Amino acid sequence: MNILITGGCGFVGSNIALKLKSDYSDFNIFVLDNLSRRGAELSLKEFKNAGIEFKHCDIRNQEDFNELGEFDLIIDASAEPSVLAGLDSTSGITKILNINLFGTVNILNFAAKNKAKVIFLSTSRVYSIKSLLSIKLEENDSRFEISDHQDIDGITKSGISENFSTEGHRSVYGASKLCGELLIDEYREFYNLDVIVNRCSVISGPKQMGKIDQGVTVLWVAKHFWSQSLKYIGFNGSGKQVRDVIHIDDLYDLVNMQINDFQLFSKGFFNIGGSMDSSFSLRELTKVCEEVTGNKINISAQKENRVADIPLFVSDIKKVEITSGWKPKMGVTDIVEDIFHWLRENEDELISILK
Repeated sequence: MNILITGGCGFVGSNIALKLKSDYSDFNIFVLDNLSRRGAELSLKEFKNAGIEFKHCDIRNQEDFNELGEFDLIIDASAEPSVLAGLDSTSGITKILNINLFGTVNILNFAAKNKAKVIFLSTSRVYSIKSLLSIKLEENDSRFEISDHQDIDGITKSGISENFSTEGHRSVYGASKLCGELLIDEYREFYNLDVIVNRCSVISGPKQMGKIDQGVTVLWVAKHFWSQSLKYIGFNGSGKQVRDVIHIDDLYDLVNMQINDFQLFSKGFFNIGGSMDSSFSLRELTKVCEEVTGNKINISAQKENRVADIPLFVSDIKKVEITSGWKPKMGVTDIVEDIFHWLRENEDELISILK
């Protein structure tokens, strides 16, 4: 099988590429990346040693696709993933749309031309911020929790399902990915394109270059590892905002399953995350980081919310569980421990990037 992975030097793309090549030595794995993100270049040596072919390429340039061969499957892991990007300037909007929308069009056109299947990694940020803010919550000592009784569809104690509203604003990033999903419907209908859409929640694990607007789990572990300060931002500086997190290995297991039984997943879309079982508030994440690293750091409070902040997002993954039996294996502590060991083993290489 010939597989193309866009954004292949990023955290998600590189992990999937290396794991696929390890599991299927006879697969031809080809990765594209423009190496714009700091740390992306660290994957190149691993690719060479594994027999994975790399091409410096930008999905925004249609001409770059003209130089590629034929592929059976494309895994689209390329994106500008920051929720905050584009919210303070129109130039940021242009960059996001060029990557997440027009880049997606180039990928879909290439897939249609090659009759290649596509696994599209979308985001939980396609859901409406207005609706997310209308979820009834309760507050305990360490986190916000979902109340038993709700006035809107798609929300239960298990989290946010695929029936939750996408109507209204959601961030430029979320809008760009939702536009990609809508285009996929057109390609399915008019070009007979086979596409799987995974709406991913927070993904984490080794090799993620976390920073303040993305990769919060790695950021939190790294700050504890190097004994640097952090800040609880928004919601009165309580640190009680909640997310679910999925380890990259669990996401890979799902992608592997999808490759081997594509038609099982190829209609509609799926929420993919850690679910309530692997969720944390920042306050709870701090406690886990303290226990794993042995370090306690200063964490200040900023009461004011940032634009597009939400108090809670936890994926309800019942649909994908019922469809396939897939369920994440790794919890929050497992993920933090794995990141900690990676930092410790590669400290000299990572200190200039993550510290």
